[in-house]
Amino acid sequence: MKDPQILSIFQGPGPTHGADAATRPLVFDACQVSVILRAVLYVETVLAVALMYAASDFSEWMALVAIVTGGALPATLLWLVIGCAAKRQIARLPLAGQYAAGMALGALAGLYACGMLSLAGLFDQARWLASAFTGAALAAGLVAALAWRVRGQLPATTKARLAQLQSSIRPHFLFNTLNTAIALVRQEPAKAEMVLEDLAELFRHALIEHEGNSTLDQELTLARRYLEIEQVRFGERLRIEWALDERAHGARLPPLILQPLVENAVKHGVEPSATGAELRISTELKGQMAIIEISNTMPAGEGRRGHGIALANVRDRLNLLHDIESSFHAAMDGEVYLARIEVPMPGWGV
Repeated sequence: MKDPQILSIFQGPGPTHGADAATRPLVFDACQVSVILRAVLYVETVLAVALMYAASDFSEWMALVAIVTGGALPATLLWLVIGCAAKRQIARLPLAGQYAAGMALGALAGLYACGMLSLAGLFDQARWLASAFTGAALAAGLVAALAWRVRGQLPATTKARLAQLQSSIRPHFLFNTLNTAIALVRQEPAKAEMVLEDLAELFRHALIEHEGNSTLDQELTLARRYLEIEQVRFGERLRIEWALDERAHGARLPPLILQPLVENAVKHGVEPSATGAELRISTELKGQMAIIEISNTMPAGEGRRGHGIALANVRDRLNLLHDIESSFHAAMDGEVYLARIEVPMPGWGV
């Protein structure tokens, strides 16, 4: 049987052409809150350490730090503002050009700091060249850190994509689903077809090449398909409650980020219990944050203790996408195990 719809599950997207093929990762993204905080802390720390060489005692060092901060802090913020405003233009440059743009803006920021301190009468002699080189060097360090962060966000090899799939959908789930479908083929062929369609959609989404992120709405759709499969398997033992706030469903998430959480809920909540478990999935928009909660009751208040690999995977992937703007917590709350994700809505923090 050569059904193109089935075969398409194992076929990735074709080669990209035109503008998409020329798209380059932006390493000089100064619009994020985490970048702003770290840039200011980085510049202040480096300058404070450098000024130790010029101070004879602690009070003189504090005075020098205060003086230099008066020029360095506004210059750093200016560097960030210009970098954020020119984000689209800089993204069109090759990687070497993005580094050069960051250093050039750093040199201008250094000159700006020197001018401010000179106008305030805090420099007896303006050191323009030294200030420009200092600004360029500090900017080079920060841009290098941003480039390292982008490399962590963009797994480019097939090995990395397969590792992501393996950590997201456990092999035992595939075997159990196929066994369930086989058992239904003769008695309930329509239900068996539905199970296989849901399984095909899950693996199609897992095997295609994503552009780095998904949306909460897409991830909920996949979670619903997974739970529909498990509902056929467990019947009344799996009791599901949905409490969804559609306003939050545009939030960006790593692909298949909810999958290991709902799998854990079924594995540790439903499977060990003869009476099953109650699973609740809720979303809420609170201010500019999207909140996702997945909770499940546990047999006798406890379940089989896992190794925490899936939870560590979820936490690491959220940190790569949203850095300090996101949070993830998972713990027992009485007789309920609760996993909670908070991510910013698109446009927040820019």
